[in-house]
Amino acid sequence: MKKFFKRLFLLLLLVFIVIQFFRPAKNQSEGIGANDITTKYNVPADVLAALKTSCYDCHSNNTRYPWYNNIQPVAWWLSNHITEGKRALNFSEFTSYPIGRQYRKLEGINGEIKEGEMPLGSYTLIHKDAVLTDQQKSSIANWVTTLRDSIKAQYPEDSLKRPQRPPTK
Repeated sequence: MKKFFKRLFLLLLLVFIVIQFFRPAKNQSEGIGANDITTKYNVPADVLAALKTSCYDCHSNNTRYPWYNNIQPVAWWLSNHITEGKRALNFSEFTSYPIGRQYRKLEGINGEIKEGEMPLGSYTLIHKDAVLTDQQKSSIANWVTTLRDSIKAQYPEDSLKRPQRPPTK
Protein backbone atom coordinates (compact mmCIF):
# COMPACT_ATOMS: atom_id res chain seq x y z
CA MET A 1 0.00 0.00 0.00
CA LYS A 2 2.88 2.37 0.81
CA LYS A 3 4.31 1.74 -2.64
CA PHE A 4 0.97 2.65 -4.23
CA PHE A 5 0.85 6.05 -2.49
CA LYS A 6 4.46 6.74 -3.42
CA ARG A 7 3.72 6.03 -7.09
CA LEU A 8 0.55 8.09 -6.93
CA PHE A 9 2.47 11.00 -5.40
CA LEU A 10 5.16 10.76 -8.09
CA LEU A 11 2.53 10.64 -10.82
CA LEU A 12 0.75 13.71 -9.42
CA LEU A 13 4.06 15.51 -9.09
CA LEU A 14 4.90 14.70 -12.71
CA VAL A 15 1.49 15.95 -13.88
CA PHE A 16 1.95 19.15 -11.84
CA ILE A 17 5.36 19.75 -13.45
CA VAL A 18 4.11 19.04 -16.98
CA ILE A 19 1.12 21.41 -16.72
CA GLN A 20 3.47 24.27 -15.85
CA PHE A 21 4.43 24.37 -19.55
CA PHE A 22 0.84 25.02 -20.70
CA ARG A 23 -0.06 28.63 -20.02
CA PRO A 24 -3.02 30.71 -21.14
CA ALA A 25 -2.46 33.91 -23.08
CA LYS A 26 -2.04 37.00 -20.92
CA ASN A 27 -4.61 39.78 -20.97
CA GLN A 28 -2.30 42.71 -21.61
CA SER A 29 -2.36 45.46 -24.20
CA GLU A 30 -0.31 48.56 -24.86
CA GLY A 31 -1.79 51.89 -23.81
CA ILE A 32 -5.38 52.99 -24.15
CA GLY A 33 -7.26 51.54 -27.10
CA ALA A 34 -9.58 53.47 -29.40
CA ASN A 35 -12.69 51.99 -27.74
CA ASP A 36 -11.70 52.68 -24.13
CA ILE A 37 -14.41 54.34 -22.04
CA THR A 38 -12.08 57.30 -21.38
CA THR A 39 -11.86 58.12 -25.11
CA LYS A 40 -15.54 59.12 -25.30
CA TYR A 41 -16.63 59.89 -21.76
CA ASN A 42 -15.19 62.11 -19.06
CA VAL A 43 -14.16 59.90 -16.17
CA PRO A 44 -13.15 61.90 -13.08
CA ALA A 45 -9.69 61.08 -11.75
CA ASP A 46 -10.97 59.63 -8.47
CA VAL A 47 -13.47 57.39 -10.29
CA LEU A 48 -10.87 56.24 -12.80
CA ALA A 49 -8.43 55.44 -10.00
CA ALA A 50 -11.09 53.37 -8.21
CA LEU A 51 -12.04 51.55 -11.42
CA LYS A 52 -8.42 50.78 -12.24
CA THR A 53 -7.73 49.47 -8.73
CA SER A 54 -10.95 47.52 -8.24
CA CYS A 55 -12.31 46.64 -11.68
CA TYR A 56 -9.80 46.80 -14.53
CA ASP A 57 -7.97 43.54 -13.77
CA CYS A 58 -11.05 41.58 -14.88
CA HIS A 59 -12.96 44.20 -16.87
CA SER A 60 -10.36 45.61 -19.27
CA ASN A 61 -7.76 44.47 -21.78
CA ASN A 62 -4.92 45.00 -19.32
CA THR A 63 -4.59 42.83 -16.23
CA ARG A 64 -1.96 43.32 -13.53
CA TYR A 65 -0.98 39.74 -12.80
CA PRO A 66 0.01 38.61 -9.30
CA TRP A 67 3.01 36.34 -8.71
CA TYR A 68 0.82 33.27 -8.26
CA ASN A 69 -0.35 33.57 -11.86
CA ASN A 70 2.85 31.72 -12.76
CA ILE A 71 1.58 28.53 -11.16
CA GLN A 72 -0.77 26.15 -12.95
CA PRO A 73 -3.67 25.50 -12.59
CA VAL A 74 -4.09 28.91 -10.92
CA ALA A 75 -3.33 30.75 -14.18
CA TRP A 76 -6.11 28.84 -15.96
CA TRP A 77 -8.56 29.73 -13.21
CA LEU A 78 -7.56 33.42 -13.38
CA SER A 79 -7.76 33.39 -17.17
CA ASN A 80 -11.28 32.01 -17.01
CA HIS A 81 -12.25 34.66 -14.44
CA ILE A 82 -10.88 37.42 -16.66
CA THR A 83 -12.60 36.06 -19.77
CA GLU A 84 -15.94 35.96 -17.95
CA GLY A 85 -15.38 39.44 -16.53
CA LYS A 86 -14.60 40.91 -19.94
CA ARG A 87 -17.62 39.16 -21.44
CA ALA A 88 -19.83 40.88 -18.86
CA LEU A 89 -18.16 44.32 -19.13
CA ASN A 90 -14.99 45.52 -20.79
CA PHE A 91 -13.99 49.13 -20.14
CA SER A 92 -11.35 48.85 -22.90
CA GLU A 93 -14.06 48.07 -25.48
CA PHE A 94 -16.89 50.08 -23.92
CA THR A 95 -17.42 52.59 -26.74
CA SER A 96 -17.70 49.78 -29.30
CA TYR A 97 -20.93 48.64 -27.59
CA PRO A 98 -24.20 49.92 -29.07
CA ILE A 99 -25.43 52.94 -27.11
CA GLY A 100 -28.27 50.98 -25.52
CA ARG A 101 -25.83 48.38 -24.21
CA GLN A 102 -23.56 51.12 -22.85
CA TYR A 103 -26.54 52.63 -21.06
CA ARG A 104 -27.55 49.27 -19.55
CA LYS A 105 -23.97 48.43 -18.56
CA LEU A 106 -23.74 51.69 -16.64
CA GLU A 107 -26.92 50.77 -14.79
CA GLY A 108 -25.39 47.36 -14.07
CA ILE A 109 -22.25 48.96 -12.63
CA ASN A 110 -24.35 50.89 -10.14
CA GLY A 111 -26.34 47.82 -9.15
CA GLU A 112 -23.30 45.56 -8.72
CA ILE A 113 -21.43 48.09 -6.60
CA LYS A 114 -24.43 49.08 -4.46
CA GLU A 115 -25.25 45.43 -3.76
CA GLY A 116 -21.62 44.68 -2.92
CA GLU A 117 -21.37 42.10 -5.71
CA MET A 118 -18.33 43.78 -7.23
CA PRO A 119 -15.49 43.56 -6.83
CA LEU A 120 -15.72 39.86 -6.09
CA GLY A 121 -14.97 38.69 -2.58
CA SER A 122 -12.46 36.18 -3.92
CA TYR A 123 -10.60 39.10 -5.54
CA THR A 124 -10.68 41.44 -2.54
CA LEU A 125 -9.56 38.64 -0.25
CA ILE A 126 -6.09 38.93 -1.77
CA HIS A 127 -6.29 42.46 -3.21
CA LYS A 128 -7.19 44.46 -0.10
CA ASP A 129 -6.66 47.75 -1.96
CA ALA A 130 -9.54 46.81 -4.29
CA VAL A 131 -12.17 47.02 -1.54
CA LEU A 132 -14.26 50.07 -2.40
CA THR A 133 -14.83 52.62 0.35
CA ASP A 134 -18.24 54.24 0.80
CA GLN A 135 -16.79 57.43 -0.70
CA GLN A 136 -15.55 55.55 -3.79
CA LYS A 137 -18.90 53.79 -4.20
CA SER A 138 -20.66 57.15 -3.95
CA SER A 139 -18.30 58.77 -6.48
CA ILE A 140 -18.79 55.92 -8.96
CA ALA A 141 -22.58 55.98 -8.47
CA ASN A 142 -22.72 59.75 -9.02
CA TRP A 143 -20.55 59.51 -12.14
CA VAL A 144 -22.62 56.65 -13.56
CA THR A 145 -25.89 58.47 -12.87
CA THR A 146 -24.60 61.69 -14.48
CA LEU A 147 -23.31 59.78 -17.50
CA ARG A 148 -26.57 57.86 -17.91
CA ASP A 149 -28.56 61.09 -17.68
CA SER A 150 -26.31 62.61 -20.35
CA ILE A 151 -26.79 59.62 -22.64
CA LYS A 152 -30.54 59.65 -22.04
CA ALA A 153 -30.68 63.33 -23.04
CA GLN A 154 -28.76 62.70 -26.29
CA TYR A 155 -30.46 59.57 -27.61
CA PRO A 156 -34.06 58.54 -28.24
CA GLU A 157 -35.48 56.43 -25.42
CA ASP A 158 -36.21 53.44 -27.65
CA SER A 159 -32.50 53.21 -28.58
CA LEU A 160 -31.62 52.71 -24.91
CA LYS A 161 -33.94 49.78 -24.31
CA ARG A 162 -33.03 46.16 -24.86
CA PRO A 163 -34.39 45.07 -28.25
CA GLN A 164 -37.35 42.72 -27.90
CA ARG A 165 -36.83 39.27 -29.32
CA PRO A 166 -39.61 37.90 -31.46
CA PRO A 167 -41.58 35.19 -29.68
CA THR A 168 -40.53 31.64 -30.43
CA LYS A 169 -43.11 29.20 -31.68
